[in-house]
Order: sequence, then structure tokens, then C-alpha cells
Amino acid sequence: MQRRMGEAVARVARKVNDTVENKTDSLDLANCKLITFPVGIYKAMRSVTEGIHRISLANNELKSITSRFVTTFSQLTELNLAGNYLHRLPEEITSLLHLRAIDLSRNRFRRFPEPLATVPALETIDLEENEITEVPTDKLASMAVLRSLNLRANPVGPEVRLLVRPLVPFDLLLSPEEPIPKA
Repeated sequence: MQRRMGEAVARVARKVNDTVENKTDSLDLANCKLITFPVGIYKAMRSVTEGIHRISLANNELKSITSRFVTTFSQLTELNLAGNYLHRLPEEITSLLHLRAIDLSRNRFRRFPEPLATVPALETIDLEENEITEVPTDKLASMAVLRSLNLRANPVGPEVRLLVRPLVPFDLLLSPEEPIPKA
């Protein structure tokens, strides 16, 4: 058990070091068994955080994202948080002025994360396979640059199915409705 944890820590450290040394614009910490975003990474990456535009934390065990994470990586254009245990986002997500795409599929959201509705550059939101029943249709309709919202495999209410072009200027992806069983 300790050996596996040590290997996981070493893998994260290698990936962070590669990003810092090569001054790449992305950090890939997918599949690292992370429960939280490691605090030590903030210090290790402080010289390059402004240059990080893409982060993947997919397929970990994250239950939350902190406001510090959001404010540290303020230049993000893509954020992949798919396959975690998230059920909400910090309000500070609205400060990601350059964020164009966010993947929150396969998480635990029960309602649409409303702070996303005020992220100005957001073009793509993937919320497939969550537990979302409520969607702020009025706020979504006012998102000027949103091109695609994926709500497949969510138990959304019937009002969301009424959101069709030209009412909303984006592609709304939903699962087919289940037929009503006959008695």
C-alpha cells in the first residue's frame, strides 16, 4: 500500500517537473489517484503558473476544487475534471476569464454549476453522466459565446427539452427521452 502511494506521488512529481522544466502550457495529472490538488504543486510551479493554459485532473478522486487552485491558474483555457466526485465549483471559477472549455462529465453534480454561466469566454461545457435535474435555462440563454452544452445521461426536467434553437444559440446535447411504459 505505501509502495503504491509512493509510486503515485513520484508520478505526480515527474509530471509537474516535466511541465516546469519544459515550460509547457499544460499540466496532465489525470489518473493519479488524487484526493485533493497537492498543495506542494503551487510552490513547485509558481514560476510557470501564468503560462499554464490546460490542466487535466480527470479520473482522480477529487471531491472539491479550491479557490486557490482557480486563482493560481488564472490563465486556463481548458480544464478537464471528468471522472471525479465533484458536486460544486468555487465561485472564483467566474474569474477564469480565458476558460473556453470545461469537462465535468462523470461527477456528482445534482444541479448545473451556476458560476459557469458567468464565465465570459466559455464555449463548451460537458456535464454528461451527472445527476443534474435543475438547469438555469434563463442564464444559459444569455451565455453569448456558448457553443455546446452536453447534458446527456442526466435526469433533467422537461423544461430543458424545450430549449431549442433559436431560443438558445448553442448545441444542447441530451439523452433520448425514455418511452412511457404502457400499463
